[in-house]
Amino acid sequence: MACDPQSLCILPDFQHLKRLLHLVAAILNTGRINTELETHLSMIKKFILLSVAATYLSACTTTDPYTGEQKMSNTSGGALLGAGVGALAGLAVGGSPVGRRNAALIGAGVGALAGGAIGNYMDQQESELRAQLQGTGISVTRRGDNIILNMPSNITFDVDQDAVKAGFYPTLNSVAIVLRKFNRTLIDVNGHTDSTGSLQHNQDLSQRRAMSVADYLGTQGIDPRRVSAVGFGPSQPIASNATEAGRAQNRRVEIQIAPVTQS
Repeated sequence: MACDPQSLCILPDFQHLKRLLHLVAAILNTGRINTELETHLSMIKKFILLSVAATYLSACTTTDPYTGEQKMSNTSGGALLGAGVGALAGLAVGGSPVGRRNAALIGAGVGALAGGAIGNYMDQQESELRAQLQGTGISVTRRGDNIILNMPSNITFDVDQDAVKAGFYPTLNSVAIVLRKFNRTLIDVNGHTDSTGSLQHNQDLSQRRAMSVADYLGTQGIDPRRVSAVGFGPSQPIASNATEAGRAQNRRVEIQIAPVTQS
């Protein structure tokens, strides 16, 4: 990327940025920092800080109708800056990976759930997901306060490919409608494969597929701070890999939905 020597040339292109965001989300979800993320940590910090500053400056000015001068709105400026700083502070706190993700969203103004409100909120979300996804091939499972959507790979991807099938877009759109409405949740997109082929190939394929689903949800208005995309390869089978039917069940992407709660 060409830059004016006098400017701060640190902003990545769009595809690079998406990769960085997914890396950060994966680390917050798993608690593991890999070499790729360490390489880009400095860029991530600078990009976030510049983005907050740019949003703050561009969105918080008003024009005086009498003088034509631009003035800063203290109220809107403080709100935007507070949200940005709150999100950064949330990401910086210690504790478990889930706790850090919760803190990041709460710091950005997403209200946390507590007590009986958690179960009620997730009950409503589960009900709407079941209604939206009836007959689509996606199963909806409730585990405690979490909801798991199981998307078999045969309806989501072509064989050995990581691009979401165009015919599956309407189904993901239905998922996104509910996720947008119930925005006080964390979303883990987890890719899984069967044991056929090399471990490295399956690991890479599962990661790319998880990222493809997460990317698509992003195009439908899902806040990327809520989303983590992680590939698990063949390490978490739900059926035997000794049969074709079992292998077909293991090739899947799961979306796990968990409530945002106060740590």
